[in-house]
Amino acid sequence: MDLSSNNGTPDKGGAATRYSQAYEGLRSLLLSGSIEPNTRLTEADLTQKFNVSRGTMRSVLVRLVQEGYVTSEVNRGVRTRSFSAEEAADILEARETLESALAGKAAERATEEDIREMRRTLEAMEDAQARGDQAEYSKGNRRFHQQVKEAAHQMTLARAYDSLLYPLVMRQYRNLSAPHPRRGSLEEHQAILLAIVTHNPEAAIAAMRHHVSSARRQLLLG
Repeated sequence: MDLSSNNGTPDKGGAATRYSQAYEGLRSLLLSGSIEPNTRLTEADLTQKFNVSRGTMRSVLVRLVQEGYVTSEVNRGVRTRSFSAEEAADILEARETLESALAGKAAERATEEDIREMRRTLEAMEDAQARGDQAEYSKGNRRFHQQVKEAAHQMTLARAYDSLLYPLVMRQYRNLSAPHPRRGSLEEHQAILLAIVTHNPEAAIAAMRHHVSSARRQLLLG
């Protein structure tokens, strides 16, 4: 599939809505890790799955190529991203720096509502861990990190963080034989929240850095 001739701009009106829905749907699917790295994505399958026209899906794929979620090569088509160990290490290092900074800002700027939402998420994670529900724990984990980012109220840092594609790296290099959730994971999240609740930016930065680096060390990066 040659994507070079389309600029990724959706049509107006209802087509724009369908474009947005297809973009968010495919992006979420890619971030979920349910598609293996270097898997070919066919336009026909995707148009059927998301119930959009080929033109709309082509625009969606152009945008995802530009944002780095997928790649497009002559004679190879569009494929999900695959990262070298060096690329993965660079992305995870950047994530550690950016997410730690976001946690520090959250400690300065989080509202009472922000804190209530994070408390509810951690309670749900604790319950999921007690029940042995790995999927629900993972869902809560993603939600908690999203809430910390939002509680920072710092859009420039948030945009940089969102561009990292680290969930794709985490899924490519995850150690399937390791226990999940990782031992100490819940306690690390609780330490992050405590630092935010007590409005201690230095402690929040340190707690998030420790948490992210611990998760990175469990990956199979060689």
